[in-house]
Amino acid sequence: MSMTEQPNGVFPAVCPLDCPDTCGLLLHKENGKIVKVTGNPDHPVTRGAICNKVRNMAERVHHPDRLLYPMKRSGPKGSGQFVRMSWAEAISEIAEKFGSLSAEHGPESILPYSFYGNMGVLNAESMDRRFFGRLGASKLDYTICQSAGSAGWKYTMGFGGGASPEDTLNAKLFIVWGGNIVSTAMHQAVWMEQARKNGAKVVVIDVHKNLTGRRADRFVPLHPGTDSALALGMMHVLFERGLVDEAFLRRYTLGHEELREHVKAYTPERVSRITGVPAADIARLAEMYGEASPSHIHIGNGLQHHDNGGMAVRTIACLPALTGQWMRGGGAFKSNSAYASLNDEALQRPDLRAEPRARTINMNKLADALLTLEPKIRALFVYGSNPAVVAPDAQRVREGLMCEDLFTVVHELFLTDTAKYADIVLPASSSFENTDLYTSYWHHYVQLQEPVIEAAGESKSNFELFKLLARAMGFEEEAFREEESAVVRAALDYPDNPYLNGVTLERLREERFVPLDMSPKKGYLDRLKTPSGKIELYSEQLKAIGLPPLPTYMPLKEGYDGENRGEREAISAYPLMFISPPNHNFLNSSFANVAKHRSMEKEPLLQIHPEDAAARRIEDGQLVEAYNDRGVYALKASVTEAMLPGTVISQGLWWSGPNGDSGSLPPETPGGRQRRGLANALTSSRLADMGGGATFFSTTVEVRLAEAAPQVRKQ
Repeated sequence: MSMTEQPNGVFPAVCPLDCPDTCGLLLHKENGKIVKVTGNPDHPVTRGAICNKVRNMAERVHHPDRLLYPMKRSGPKGSGQFVRMSWAEAISEIAEKFGSLSAEHGPESILPYSFYGNMGVLNAESMDRRFFGRLGASKLDYTICQSAGSAGWKYTMGFGGGASPEDTLNAKLFIVWGGNIVSTAMHQAVWMEQARKNGAKVVVIDVHKNLTGRRADRFVPLHPGTDSALALGMMHVLFERGLVDEAFLRRYTLGHEELREHVKAYTPERVSRITGVPAADIARLAEMYGEASPSHIHIGNGLQHHDNGGMAVRTIACLPALTGQWMRGGGAFKSNSAYASLNDEALQRPDLRAEPRARTINMNKLADALLTLEPKIRALFVYGSNPAVVAPDAQRVREGLMCEDLFTVVHELFLTDTAKYADIVLPASSSFENTDLYTSYWHHYVQLQEPVIEAAGESKSNFELFKLLARAMGFEEEAFREEESAVVRAALDYPDNPYLNGVTLERLREERFVPLDMSPKKGYLDRLKTPSGKIELYSEQLKAIGLPPLPTYMPLKEGYDGENRGEREAISAYPLMFISPPNHNFLNSSFANVAKHRSMEKEPLLQIHPEDAAARRIEDGQLVEAYNDRGVYALKASVTEAMLPGTVISQGLWWSGPNGDSGSLPPETPGGRQRRGLANALTSSRLADMGGGATFFSTTVEVRLAEAAPQVRKQ
């Protein structure tokens, strides 16, 4: 008897959220419904501990606003007015529209837009990729999250993997650099605390004294976008005071002599002017790092979301090489996804695409793609993402979604902000209603999810949906008739990745979480995939694309150079850096419509330093507006010293509709101006230095009391 056929009991599951932890779960069912979600104590890494987001997942899965059947727009775009239709009608209409657009304008007039609302590979990157490839649609470049940092790491280390979770338990110094891991990687935070009990010191380097910063033995605040300068200042001290491992540098690195000379320019005094960190603190931090062994650096997600984000991660990734930590049980972590690399060709079947050179659209450029790109995008298919909230330059994204000649389909669990702009809305099944395969980009276990509850209403998985569309479009290839089990087997059959040795569908069905074979990691440094085969402190690849071959501090394009801060502030209309990191109870925009999670998070706040508040006559709790040339965001002020002057912080991505509203702000000012806006109404679609990454945190704004702030709109 399958799990879905058993109305009562406790059943294994996997957390589907875009989080490094990929927790093992237990779902408690009564009368066919999930009544409680707990952690699986048998999971070797997550060990039964889960976050509040997942603990309350049943409220999201059984939410009264779940979409239960297909719907067709019946009112103006954006109005959220729909009427019910059948699946047969929906599939037929989509297939007919895609067929006519392909015939008249070419298939590249159609754009899929997705991300990892569900981290299972079957529903995030298998049948969908096959369908849009076979159709010949424009390709989407998946760059909104880790692409800049991943590129920076690979220019230095070559391979997309670093320190294992187990390595961190022995650390004597644990540095969290640019990440709030208490909220975004809770099990690494747990392992960090275990290391502290074993004698480790914890240092947090960030622009914001968040929950993780509050737990640190030493918190180092710095100005946004200056992380590479701080790392270079540390290198200056390490070389100057003889705290480097010369033997390691000679054997395993390329360019250490050039780097030694290069960092002489990054004195603690100069770096202090750039970063806002006192020179004595820079020297002490470098000494701590040079003297502690093993030492571990956890590179967070935030610092890569700058103009110089790739270079920042590259620079920090050089530090363990200087002190030889890779041979001392230490190192650094950015992402461990490469250890669990699957057979993407078998999973996604790129061979189905007749024209491999189809145009590729960076997902951070969605606003431009919808409004200015030629030839035009005439159809948009959104799944696993909520771009009206999460994409940069959100006001222009919404203008694009309003285009009457854009045919939009959204496959979702809820009527999100994006879904309200759709012509057809399709109900999506939740992860606990699907079969899927999960890997982690932190720990080394592969996991299988099988359906635990029946799909809600008429909802369907991405996997099933794109098989239906392929059939309706007349695609006859066997690839569109494969079942989930066949695709899982094909994905795991990947001899090029020795870490997958022993991971099979049969073991996953029996054991639920199966460890990777980590024995090949013993030769990690001897098989680096850089051109030289060594850790590249000097990179000819970077030089070839016009970037500095050595780690270098590059000032932000929007904002101000740390060495000329006063001059730039004086002439800027938008002198404050705006940072919008995750809050504790949402994951990107997920959970923002669930009352339990909203009640825990309370309401959107703009954290502002007392000096900046006083200069603008703003008091704690007052309604303010942050604004720039792109848009306006209204929320309450929270006056705090949690960051250096010159930076304002707003945590969380809140929906703008009634399901995601905090209930604290009236919809309009007395003059009729829109109050709320969105955090991403302020952010730019400009791309980072590497990997086509997003620059969410390289944003400048001004802040005034709401009744005084002008309404600013892009010209």
